[in-house]
Amino acid sequence: MKKFLSIFLILTVAFYAAFAQESSLTDPDPATLGADSAEQSLKEVSVEMFEREGSWNVKISPDYGVITSRLFDGGPSGKQPLEDMEDKEYEDTKVLGVKTEFFKRGVNSFYITSARPLAIEGVTKTISVWVTGRNQGHTLTLLVQDYYGHNFELYMGTLDFSGWKQMKVAVPPSPDGIHGIVQQDSYLGDRPGLKIVGFRIDCDPMLARGAYYVYFDDLRAITDVYSLMNRDEDDMDDNW
Repeated sequence: MKKFLSIFLILTVAFYAAFAQESSLTDPDPATLGADSAEQSLKEVSVEMFEREGSWNVKISPDYGVITSRLFDGGPSGKQPLEDMEDKEYEDTKVLGVKTEFFKRGVNSFYITSARPLAIEGVTKTISVWVTGRNQGHTLTLLVQDYYGHNFELYMGTLDFSGWKQMKVAVPPSPDGIHGIVQQDSYLGDRPGLKIVGFRIDCDPMLARGAYYVYFDDLRAITDVYSLMNRDEDDMDDNW
């Protein structure tokens, strides 16, 4: 009986540990990412609303298909406005649509990139974007540049769902300020530490046929702006 109870307790602890780990991966907590002190000031900011025609480029290898993009009226009904924008008038009526027409099945990818990298001030903790996946097993990857201009990829998940879904990814902190995604450097001024380059969609070889449609809206980030909010007003900028 004691042996049975011990096995039961071990399995129960393992189950809850696995559940907690899975929850942290699917819904990252920005307050715990890279937090080495209590001095944080987290703020959710809008990075891109997908309202301007021609501000995003699309690309696929001409051997695998043809790709086009345009803006459409609409948006996810579950999207909530930012707190500091509820009383402001701003345009939020469009979404970016991307259509890929495949020539043949195969291992291929296509890119959705901003006309120029989108800078985020502060230390970015998480990034989110609303996407329609059209229930296909393709995967979405976020492309970013760090403080030094080094390129990195952040896996956001698969697009095997119907309708709109807000996809999120955590930005892993640099362990030593040298390796990984570095977002700040005390020797090189206070310019924005992370830039969003765009997205890459890696196609499931068996599903890369016919026409595939995907839509994007409301790219946001949760960032730590403590150092910016507590900067002295009479302090000079080290950007000359």
